[in-house]
Amino acid sequence: MRASDSDRERAADVLKAGFAEGRLTKDEFDDRVRRLHETSTYAEIQPLLADLPQGPVPGPVSPYAPTTFGPPVMPSVVIHRPPVYGPVPGGPRPIYHAPRPMPFPPPPQTNGNAVAAMVCGISCFFTYGLTAIPAVILGHRARATIRRTGETGDGMALGGLVMGYLSLALIAIGIVLLVTLT
Repeated sequence: MRASDSDRERAADVLKAGFAEGRLTKDEFDDRVRRLHETSTYAEIQPLLADLPQGPVPGPVSPYAPTTFGPPVMPSVVIHRPPVYGPVPGGPRPIYHAPRPMPFPPPPQTNGNAVAAMVCGISCFFTYGLTAIPAVILGHRARATIRRTGETGDGMALGGLVMGYLSLALIAIGIVLLVTLT
């Protein structure tokens, strides 16, 4: 069976522990880690770890069973464990992955006509009202599209409309004043 990256990381941890405990020399450790990164299956990983304990190493066990009365007595019966079926206790363990959280949904898209209406509305004051009519037209188109599709940018479209109409009103007032004063 193919080994995953996390399996190789666990095997590398076993090798590091073996090196830290003095069970491997620096050269053996480097060689095994190099070969570990070249492996792709459990069968290739297992020989690299065969002579190392995998997990906590138990302390030395006394052959004498302590008793409360008298000196320790050597046990006369040896208890054997029954065979284990399924995954081997020291072997590769099944990997359980936690469910991944759902990614955030993409933010709603801003309507392009709304942005253009806002830009035209702002530039009305620098172009002496030349972009006022495009600001009004783009603002109305953007608001209609936003209501239909649910995009964002309604405030920008409204801002473009207000500035466009304000610029047109100032142009109309300027023309009326120009005509009446002359």
